[in-house]
Amino acid sequence: MGETVKRHGLGTQGPVLAAKNVVRRFGGLVAVNDVSFDVRPREILGLIGPNGAGKTTLLDIITGKTKPIAGKIVFDGKHDLRRWPEYARVRHGIGRKFQTPTIFSSLSVWENMEAAIGMNDTPLGLLRKMTSTETDRVQSTLKTIGLDRRAQERAGTLAHGQKQWLEIGMLLIQEPKLLLLDEPVAGMTRRDRDLTGELIVEIARTRSVLVVEHDMDFVRKFAHWVTVLHTGKFLCEGTVEQVQNDPRVIEVYLGRTPEGVH
Repeated sequence: MGETVKRHGLGTQGPVLAAKNVVRRFGGLVAVNDVSFDVRPREILGLIGPNGAGKTTLLDIITGKTKPIAGKIVFDGKHDLRRWPEYARVRHGIGRKFQTPTIFSSLSVWENMEAAIGMNDTPLGLLRKMTSTETDRVQSTLKTIGLDRRAQERAGTLAHGQKQWLEIGMLLIQEPKLLLLDEPVAGMTRRDRDLTGELIVEIARTRSVLVVEHDMDFVRKFAHWVTVLHTGKFLCEGTVEQVQNDPRVIEVYLGRTPEGVH
């Protein structure tokens, strides 16, 4: 698809993440087939496609959970991620939120944030007290995710949407350059979906966000750019308007879900 409008977030900088001809097979199944795309600075990129399109596998490759058999992914314009184990990618600024919230239900909201801020510490470092700067960061992040008034409550008592926000906050406290969100609004009420979208827009003021999502209304409202996958292949990309009017996307999505692209 031709790029007929100015794309958000590049300026004079290069992409934060650039996937180039990435391939991944599982036995005889080609899960990701020669996929190339990029994520730009301060951009919300929506990665969409039917079930089985290769979206989650691609996130696994970016984070190091799965290795590609061909192609490469360059992070921050200079780092070939094939050389880094999973923990190194986290430490250098790639944070991932999975579909199901992974929080410590028995701890307070504050204690969850405290645990997250020390994730990159040595075992001995985990025993230290937070610095005043770190305490300020926790307070600021809790305010950003809307949980500052619930800091001392047990995380397990939070509503589903609030647990999702807490996990996003636990990633933000580690100051990632790129945030990967896998279906962040699944199971949420419409109001919580909108609040989550507003949170992601706020996050994207200072970092890049890649969102895998089936809720096309959410993508339409909040994504700056959309990349479409189908059967493991790159199908097209563009603004939401461009993508939803692309005949190939209409054919792929037509009749597949109640919230189809077109």
